[in-house]
Amino acid sequence: MARRLEPAEPRHVLVIAYHFPPCQGSSGLQRPLSLLKYLPQNGWTPVVLSVHPRAYARLDPRLLEQVSASVPVTRAMAFDTAQHLSIQGRYLAWMAYPDRWVSWLLGAIPSGLLLIRRYRPKVIWSTYPIATAHLIGFLLHKLTRLPWVADFRDPMTEGELGSSDQHPTDPVTWKVRRWLERVIVLNCTKLVFVAPGALSMYQKRYPEVPASRWILIPNGYDEESFIAAGRLTAEANGKGKRLLLLHSGLLYAEVGDRNPSLLFDALANLRLAGKIDASSLRVVLRASGHDDLYRGLIREKGLDDMVFLEPPISYIDALAEMLHADGLVLVQGSVSNPNIPAKLYEYLRARRPIFALTDEKGDTAGVLRAAKVGTLASLDSVSSIELGLENFLRQLRQKTAPVASDQEIQSHSRESRVGELAKLFNCLLDT
Repeated sequence: MARRLEPAEPRHVLVIAYHFPPCQGSSGLQRPLSLLKYLPQNGWTPVVLSVHPRAYARLDPRLLEQVSASVPVTRAMAFDTAQHLSIQGRYLAWMAYPDRWVSWLLGAIPSGLLLIRRYRPKVIWSTYPIATAHLIGFLLHKLTRLPWVADFRDPMTEGELGSSDQHPTDPVTWKVRRWLERVIVLNCTKLVFVAPGALSMYQKRYPEVPASRWILIPNGYDEESFIAAGRLTAEANGKGKRLLLLHSGLLYAEVGDRNPSLLFDALANLRLAGKIDASSLRVVLRASGHDDLYRGLIREKGLDDMVFLEPPISYIDALAEMLHADGLVLVQGSVSNPNIPAKLYEYLRARRPIFALTDEKGDTAGVLRAAKVGTLASLDSVSSIELGLENFLRQLRQKTAPVASDQEIQSHSRESRVGELAKLFNCLLDT
């Protein structure tokens, strides 16, 4: 008589993520969402611990459609200190250490323990740049002894206290996060980074950590989302006479890092020299996050009819806009050399020419060089931007600007990235 095989016990992973639907306006959504989509086909079932939607500045209920009803999601109590716990915009500083969502900790620990008791996950995975997520991961790891993978989409601290490249710039916040960072690095089971520069920086900062604990799994693009965006693009009208340059996503107020003010100077200079005009060029900054600041600069430079600030749109609509643009603009100063913006992989997949205002020594420039695409210019130099932009626009008009090859694009899919993470989880089962 044949022996009956019992079904294998489900392998659950507890996903601790602040950025999660219906949070609007963050590229950070895509990393946890990709886990939900592709982990099951790799033998893992995600269980999500996130925040109550009240913690988000903006909501888009349509994003909830991307979360399968079969995925267990617990939303613990959380407040934004600046929005919910301040009086006339002021609050006690300690209420925002390590970040403004530290109140999440109070509800997340009991909620996390209940999820662990119910689903018995084999691994805990937490993702930064909300530092409280890693603090929750650390405490649940200590309470349950489950393997814990700490995912760093960005470095938690940069530079040294008092240095010109210190980040965060507030000294007390820097000290708190550097302390928490050390706790995380020394206690987690594995450390995952999305850029080689950030990983290398941390390895040098913590040489006592074994090499086997450092893992590189970059961000990527989601093919299914691009297929959906392609259908929208196919329905759109043909391109107009003006070339469209698009920057999609958050920019910064701080000069020197993701601040487009020198780009505005370059555009104004090229216009004054008669090399560009509003009838032939349109520049769109989509969901910059600092429209009020940039609006004044655009008006001051006389670029109101050429540079346009547009509001956030859905993720699929944003991808469709990338596909429809003549050229895609990337803004990243040397301060962020150890980082690679997630949108870079979406830009590559969009198969549109890329104009990158970035340091040639940074990781972003390295990805572009490896893909043999992109016109690079220094974000710190108006003359470099002018020269690069003039050359880029010439390539667009002549249709000679290179785009990524199919082989290069496929190597950056989120599906393959999640497969790498699943293999990492599998290894933890054997330890």
